[in-house]
This record gives sequence, C-alpha cells and structure tokens, in this order.
Amino acid sequence: MVDDKPVIAFGEIVWDIFPDKTVLGGAPLNVAYHLHAQQRRTGIISRVGADQLGRETLTSIAELGVPVDAIQVDAELPTGQVYVTFNAAHEPRYEIVKPAAWDNVQLDALPGNLAENSYHLIFGTLAQRSAETRRTLDRVIAKADKKFYDVNLRPPFTTPDLVEASLAQADVVKVNREELQQLNGWFLHADGSDLNIGRKLLGKFAVDVLAITNADKGAALISADGHVEHPGFPVTQADPVGSGDAFFSALIHNYLQGLSLSTCLTAANRLGSWVASQPGATPKYP
Repeated sequence: MVDDKPVIAFGEIVWDIFPDKTVLGGAPLNVAYHLHAQQRRTGIISRVGADQLGRETLTSIAELGVPVDAIQVDAELPTGQVYVTFNAAHEPRYEIVKPAAWDNVQLDALPGNLAENSYHLIFGTLAQRSAETRRTLDRVIAKADKKFYDVNLRPPFTTPDLVEASLAQADVVKVNREELQQLNGWFLHADGSDLNIGRKLLGKFAVDVLAITNADKGAALISADGHVEHPGFPVTQADPVGSGDAFFSALIHNYLQGLSLSTCLTAANRLGSWVASQPGATPKYP
C-alpha cells in the first residue's frame, strides 16, 4: 500500500554565501523541495529573521512550491547564513554563522493542525545545536510516524551526544562514508568493511534502513534483510551542493511507496547525479 502521508522537514534554512554568489539552501529545505517536485506532500518547520534575507526567503520558498506556513519569523535573531568554500578536491567546507533564527524554533508557534494530522519527519543534527530548537524537535519527533535522519556532520555543532540520541529515534538514516567512519569511532568500534559497520549500526540503534553515500562512487543501502549497492550514474558535475539532499528525497519518496531497496537506491542515485549536473541545489525539474 502506498503511503501518502505528508513528509515534513525540520531544521535550518540558510543562505549559502559562495565566493561568487549567494544561494538559498539548507539541507531540510533542499529535501523538502525535491519531495515536492516528486509530487509528495511536504512542508518545512524552521525560523527566519524579520530582515531582508528573511523576506526573500519566504518569497523564494513559496516560488519553489513548498508551503511556508510552518516557517516562523524571529524579531531579533537574523536569518541563517553559511559561508561556503571549496578545497582542492572541490569538496565544500562550511562556516555556519551563530546564532541564527533557526536556533530559536518555538513549539507554541507551530501550526495548530500539525498535532491533528499524521506525518513523517525528516531531521538532521545541525538544527539541534540550540536547546530551544532541540526541545521543539523532540515534540515534533514524538508525533511523527516514520523518522528520516540525515546525520550531516558539521563540526563543532554536531556532537556525539546529539548524533547518538538522533540515531536512537530514527527509522531510516543517511550518512556519507566519512561520517560512517566517525560514527564507528564514536559508538560501534567495528572492524572490517562499511557493510560490517553498517550492520552493527542497525543492530545497536534499531534502524530499519541505512544509506551510505560515497560521492561519485555511488551508494549502498543496508537493512536487516540484506544490502544493495549501486555505482552511481556518470555525469558532468556542475555543482555538488545539494546532490546528497536530492538523493535522500528520492530514497524517502520511493521507500514510502513500498518499493524494493534496489529500486529505491537506483532512483536516489539517479536524482542525486542529475542535481550534481545542474547549477544550484534546487534546479527546476524538466
């Protein structure tokens, strides 16, 4: 049976400030956009400032087609900003400005209908750096059906205690290969391959599905029933930012349709590769 409950993303909305441009982003927003583009009902819980960037944020998100009714406006804290630079391998590095409006997501400012309706939830680690937003997230998680967690480590804000608590609440988890090694060092202490580490993570935290991405080398999915791998699709890379979020959105969308892990992984790699070939994290779908 196809699951058509809405999928709500929770967390940071930021403007990514590159050396040559400023782009609206944040992993929760990117995932919500791609779910919307795949015809999945979605929304985002976050908070922006009562500033020019905040006004531009709400206008831009509405133009993307993602509902803005659960995005709060903060009278004092600014809209989130992240300074993005790239190393020699073209891997992004992030300087995340603190504090930001999304550090202050308020429980009593959530839409009233949220508690009345069933939904699935996407969340990450970064938005939990503040106690206020973390308290709100805990309440939202408690009412969610399926919980999809993107580990998305951003030191120094994504500490082991936050990650461990999040893994314990998640049904489906996404990590990249480097993050998996970090989790292994923190919690698992497993020897051997990514597959062995992933299986130990599933057992320790009772996760249903673990997705391990490995940049242009593809990805793998691990569950209690087995695992599947896919080498990825060759593309001419235009912009790697947001490709992992697109991957996660396609995995979520197909997983909720009850499709096989192999089908989910192929769809996720295909969408992630396409986004990497496009400029920007939220390109218009053909």
